[in-house]
Amino acid sequence: MLARTALTVALISSMGMAQAENLQPLQQEGRQIAKEFLGQLKPELKKAMKSGGPAHAIEVCYKKAPQIAAELSEKTGWQLKRTSLKVRNPNNAPDEWEKQVLQRFEQQKAQGTDPKTLEYVEVIEENGQKVFRYAKAIPTGKVCLVCHGTQVSEPLLKKIRSYYPEDQATGFQPGDIRGIFSFKKAL
Repeated sequence: MLARTALTVALISSMGMAQAENLQPLQQEGRQIAKEFLGQLKPELKKAMKSGGPAHAIEVCYKKAPQIAAELSEKTGWQLKRTSLKVRNPNNAPDEWEKQVLQRFEQQKAQGTDPKTLEYVEVIEENGQKVFRYAKAIPTGKVCLVCHGTQVSEPLLKKIRSYYPEDQATGFQPGDIRGIFSFKKAL
């Protein structure tokens, strides 16, 4: 709750009460899209794990996650992305805004904030256009550790590298911030 209170205070301070209240529907929409994204991806990964194990899940993640993002982007009018300070796919590298948010989330986690509650919104200007940015932390769950943990098997690492030769997304512990959902919408 502290994270949301701090976020509200920051928004009000930077843009005034009326404008901050006008952004709440966009923040809610961002939350809903993150929930939908995860709601589509997670069952696909679970099904892949059951049918072919972690190696099959890597293949599904490689193909299905970008497809889900593209379909939701088209459906919602938002640009959707997952990123991290340790990316698996270099095409998902964080931009400057995302780096700052990821670092902010890491600081908040170090101060005891539950990563499940971390989100951040801001209106910025990109190329002369006001853009609403939404970020929500993706905590590392136990199942994530099979492919993202500290003890990834050598055969699985080989499979990961076949899809992601520049992979950096291992070494996580339960509860670490694996990355963020990062969405934006032109205003």
